[in-house]
Amino acid sequence: MTVIVPEQIAHFSDSLPQQLIQVVRRWSPLEELQDTAIAEVQLVRADAPASFHCAVYEPSLCFIIQGSKTVLLGDKEIVHSGLSYIASAVHLPVVGRVDHASPEKPYLAVKVSVEPQEVAGVILELGDKAPPAGGDAISPEMDCGLKSAPMDARMQGALYRLLSLLDSPDDIKVLAPLARRELIYRALMGDMGPHMRRFAASDSQANRIARVIYALKERYAQPLKIGELAATVNMSESTLYHSFRQVTRMSPLQYQKKLRLLEARRLMLAEGLEAATASYRVGYESPSHFSREYSRMFGAPPRADVSQLKGTAMASATA
Repeated sequence: MTVIVPEQIAHFSDSLPQQLIQVVRRWSPLEELQDTAIAEVQLVRADAPASFHCAVYEPSLCFIIQGSKTVLLGDKEIVHSGLSYIASAVHLPVVGRVDHASPEKPYLAVKVSVEPQEVAGVILELGDKAPPAGGDAISPEMDCGLKSAPMDARMQGALYRLLSLLDSPDDIKVLAPLARRELIYRALMGDMGPHMRRFAASDSQANRIARVIYALKERYAQPLKIGELAATVNMSESTLYHSFRQVTRMSPLQYQKKLRLLEARRLMLAEGLEAATASYRVGYESPSHFSREYSRMFGAPPRADVSQLKGTAMASATA
């Protein structure tokens, strides 16, 4: 029988960051968001600092292994660096920028998608052992839909066990769900626990806002009707508006606008739609209005922005 002494455990803990760096570098040869053999896991690599770009964070745990990144959510700025992670409780339009990266020491990150019902299932199993969610009311002191926390050795170990499955693909089907569940468990039992539990608890105000956000995401192209949204979650319009801003750092109208513009950009890039067609597809009635709002968000009119993005992609592909 092999006996592991405390010194060996300490050595393994000390080497975990380097092991994480090695496995992420091995499976992320490209400078982009890359899918893996584990459906819920994506890897990110950047070899140089990058300017701000817009994206929608889905419910997930995002682990920063090396380098640093700034994320802007409305008026809230989150700077997170190596061996920290962010929990996104709901779908959130954000602006992100890689601050520190180089070919020798690239920015490395791991995104693990997490469904809200998975979090609720682990909380149910934990019972009284789960950290309390705190009061129901959303206050200015409460964290928004994004929260950052450091990765302790147990979280690093759990993440390494998940990523190491990429080297043994025959084990992924059985073991990946267990490894992802351990990540959720570690997050719930650590500093992130109260934050995640607030959004998972079906009777909490944070969870009601999460349901409103889901409805907006599913129906972003339809006219915004605050009264109907408030009624579906049994809130007054003023309470909904205030609580929505606390979670997303923007108004429901601003949230819908960002979703529309990001989807229009995707349609023009991925499907080759003209700006006018894309604008109608996402709910705009006036192409000129769409063009003005697009320019304010992305810094250039639709055609110029898409042409620049396509040119950058082609240059990267031939580099």
